[in-house]
Amino acid sequence: MSQQNDRVSRAAPQPQAESWGDVVRTVIYALIIALGVRTVAFEPFNIPSGSMIPTLLIGDYVFVSKFSYGYSRFSLPLAPPLFHGRIFGSVPERGDVVVFRLPTDTSQDYIKRVIGLPGDRIQMIDGILHINGEPVKRERIEDYTMETPFGRQSAVPRYIETLPNGVKHTIIEIMGDDGGLDNTPVYTVPEGHIFCMGDNRDNSQDSRVLNVVGYVPLENVVGKAQFKFFSLEEGVHFWEFWKWPTSIRFGQIFNKAH
Repeated sequence: MSQQNDRVSRAAPQPQAESWGDVVRTVIYALIIALGVRTVAFEPFNIPSGSMIPTLLIGDYVFVSKFSYGYSRFSLPLAPPLFHGRIFGSVPERGDVVVFRLPTDTSQDYIKRVIGLPGDRIQMIDGILHINGEPVKRERIEDYTMETPFGRQSAVPRYIETLPNGVKHTIIEIMGDDGGLDNTPVYTVPEGHIFCMGDNRDNSQDSRVLNVVGYVPLENVVGKAQFKFFSLEEGVHFWEFWKWPTSIRFGQIFNKAH
């Protein structure tokens, strides 16, 4: 009589279906990590205006480092009034491109270049920037080509400006040296504040306009613009991915934002 084989093979363990609780926990963890990175490391910003042309174009996307100057309440989402001043704070260097909350309306973010530090005297005379009574060196280079609202190409005077600490950056003067903000009174930067200007000198609402921007409290500084991680032609929204093949400005991507 043949005997029955009582051996059985070990069944492979069956994968358990992922519960809704696991999914929710995964999403929460991802949100916490993203929130942490946004709060203490980097935050992305989109450039909506031309005030920083030619350094930053409308449609550029930049990463701003939160840790460069320490942290204030404006480093946190929704800027809760948990504390005042800065933690691990430091003063930006002259020439840095920074994002800050507008002093007259802290719901708005502005991006400009730091020109004046606490105690500095800033003045524009016939289009030439003066810092503490000394004119800043300005060297004319090839014109910058801009597109007018009517679709035409226009050549705009372009200069390399060298700040007292040796930082060089490019500016444009759409109206030459006769713009509305090319001759100003002397601005004395208060303690605990900085003076910021756009590189598009004749088309920038910046610290020269005291009743709108004025002196920027250090507490309002969100961070330092580091590099461009994406760029789309003006008028194209990020979510319009079907337009990307013909609208991405590859030459702008991964360039410095300052």
